Amino acid sequence: RSGTRASLRHVYSEHRGGINWLSLSPDGDHLLTCSEDGTARLWETKGLQCCALLQGHDSYVTHGHLENDVAYTCSADHTVRKWDMATGGCMHVFRGHTSIVNRVLVASGCLFSGSYDRTARCWNPDSGRQLQEFRGHRNGVLALAHFSAQDLVPDYALSGGQGGDFLVTGSTDCTVKLWLVLNGHCCHTLRGHQGAILCMLLDVPGRALFTGSRDHTVRCWDLATGEQTRVLQDHQGSIICLEFVNRHLYSGSTDRTVKCWMVASGECVRTYKSHRHTVSTLQFYEGILFTGSGDSCARAFDTTSGILRRVFKGHKFIINCLQVHNQMLYTVSHDCTMRVWDVRGLYKCDQGEDSESRWKGSFGIGLSRVRRNRVGCLGLSHRPTTATSTRNDQEGREDTLELD
Repeated sequence: RSGTRASLRHVYSEHRGGINWLSLSPDGDHLLTCSEDGTARLWETKGLQCCALLQGHDSYVTHGHLENDVAYTCSADHTVRKWDMATGGCMHVFRGHTSIVNRVLVASGCLFSGSYDRTARCWNPDSGRQLQEFRGHRNGVLALAHFSAQDLVPDYALSGGQGGDFLVTGSTDCTVKLWLVLNGHCCHTLRGHQGAILCMLLDVPGRALFTGSRDHTVRCWDLATGEQTRVLQDHQGSIICLEFVNRHLYSGSTDRTVKCWMVASGECVRTYKSHRHTVSTLQFYEGILFTGSGDSCARAFDTTSGILRRVFKGHKFIINCLQVHNQMLYTVSHDCTMRVWDVRGLYKCDQGEDSESRWKGSFGIGLSRVRRNRVGCLGLSHRPTTATSTRNDQEGREDTLELD
């Protein structure tokens, strides 16, 4: 059924450009919105007031990451910035990239960034100093993930059996690379996709990596060996977003569907339809699969029955990102707004899957869920034009993707 006005709690329209990304702090107290207007905003989830306006970037903000006390944003101005959440002041500007920075990731005390300049970089988040550059891709880096060798099984064989932290990068050159963070050495190049890597997700306990591509497939890889273990083929369009829950993998596509796969067998066990455009973002939460689409609607599906439980209508353009917290749904769109929906009526106590069992990739590739930031908007209709986006679209044209 359609969401009624009673489920819509708030509409926030402070941004003056489309909102590309939404991040939730680990403690759940704050949200971060990243916008085409060149700013980011911090919001308190209790009371939902804007508590800080983060200004300083010279172009649109592509992505962000929240810790409990600091925020990170990256931009088409080629920089990453670190912000004090208490004051809204900029603490560091990380310079070195030579093109649009698509994604940031914080892990093991380091800050990582990926860019259209074909590199990923590692930074000291406290000093702002660049620690490592990962160079080897032939095209832009869209997705990032991180894992530690000690989190894998004891017979882990990367880098001659040495331990350490590893960065995973997905690129528009159709490859994925695994890098040893300590020295920047590329341990594996994963080949097989015939299109750009748009999203990525890790299942470290299962020592598995899942990648979604413009070639319409999801591929599964063994993290220890770099070998491809399975190809999931059933979609008729590019794979935009991934979610992994209790041995089930969910994939959202430009073919207007989400598919649920049994990872062990590679079988597609359910297809969630009813979207009228690309599935741009998804998140599993307490037995419900929430999706956002290019048709400007969010949807809630019961993962046990597959039934569409609710359609959330109100946005005017593509929903770029969503978060669910304390039974409230937050959606952000290229219509410049964030909307907050009450979803308490969707839940039953006996639903079997545990929301804490999710593993996310391209971390936010939370991996978001690896979301594709601007790539997911290219080729989609209904994208409003802002002065910021028009001015900078020329810069990324070499890597522009038309998503099928």
